[in-house]
Amino acid sequence: MRGTPGINVLFIAGFGPIVCDTAQSRKLYGDALGIRFKEEGGEYLHTEALRGAKTFALWPLSQAAQSCFGTDSWPDEVPVPQAWLEFDVDNVQEATAALESRGYRILVKSKQEPWGQTVSRFISPEGLLVGITFTPALRAK
Repeated sequence: MRGTPGINVLFIAGFGPIVCDTAQSRKLYGDALGIRFKEEGGEYLHTEALRGAKTFALWPLSQAAQSCFGTDSWPDEVPVPQAWLEFDVDNVQEATAALESRGYRILVKSKQEPWGQTVSRFISPEGLLVGITFTPALRAK
């Protein structure tokens, strides 16, 4: 898919709600809907077994804040996201520059995550925390 020069979306790397109460969200998605999650530290629940997205995860707001701002608290001046959506692209740096040139406020630029992903994040007009990513582990699948 081609849109703005410098941005070539390859696939949806992941999607999921950003949760404030992991226990309640686990009851819905895990118990009621029967989704089997793997659990990482800090109550991050994820699965790569659902078709339609490479990853579906319940991401605690404190972890999203840590990823974007280096703190466990989401800043008051930035709208609190209700969900996250990541698009893997050919080149994170080029895509980030292209989005900035169109006026999008990038919260974190080309950050290297501990699991090897490179990501830039911004808030969409709908209130989603959107990531433009390069995720080596998902490209091997």
